[in-house]
Amino acid sequence: MPRWGMVIDLDKCDGCQACVVACRVENNVPVAGPEETARGRAISWIEVPSMIEGEYPNVRTRFIPRLCMHCDNPPCTAVCPTGSTYKDDEGLVAQIYPSCIGCRYCTNACPYTVKYFNWTTPEWPDQMDHFNPDVAVRPVGVVEKCTFCHHRLQKAKEQAKIEERELREGDYVPACVQSCPTKAMYFGDLDDPESTVSRLAKSTRSFRLLEELGTKPKVYYLTEGERYDGRKE
Repeated sequence: MPRWGMVIDLDKCDGCQACVVACRVENNVPVAGPEETARGRAISWIEVPSMIEGEYPNVRTRFIPRLCMHCDNPPCTAVCPTGSTYKDDEGLVAQIYPSCIGCRYCTNACPYTVKYFNWTTPEWPDQMDHFNPDVAVRPVGVVEKCTFCHHRLQKAKEQAKIEERELREGDYVPACVQSCPTKAMYFGDLDDPESTVSRLAKSTRSFRLLEELGTKPKVYYLTEGERYDGRKE
């Protein structure tokens, strides 16, 4: 059974926000609008905040994409009274929107602040007159978050079954990984010793956010160093 995870090379990320746009379009993420955004109610399943390092004139801006960490020990699942958020057999922290009652216990328990409460009825700009039919449009009053584009996993499994083979590396990748122009994001099975993400996660450059909390996030980051060229580090 795979254990899906992600590695993000911070030395390659230039903060272009392509992953944010791809995620929004792929997953029917609603646009909050200026009034709701001013109230702090914007929804974005992945964010790319910037960090300023050094002192003038030796200043450098870095970016660190932040999304659901799909923790192996997720605190959000322990507090949900309806079991709407849970960790499945493949390590993905899933959301069951029909049973979510919007109590937001999970958002308070998440130390990464990557869960979003849907305050209003979803709205999209007029030019966005089509949606991804593979992803449900969430109703008002539920908690949303990144799912690693779980619907793509189902399609990849179906295709592999048709071809009578096992899933291969690259069959299933989230929209953010596919859209990254600098190839700063890698995705795959962390338990496969031959996979790219498995090798990079064991790199001396890798770290995880708030690892000391014991949440065991499955999103790894690579610090500045030699860039990955396909060989084992």
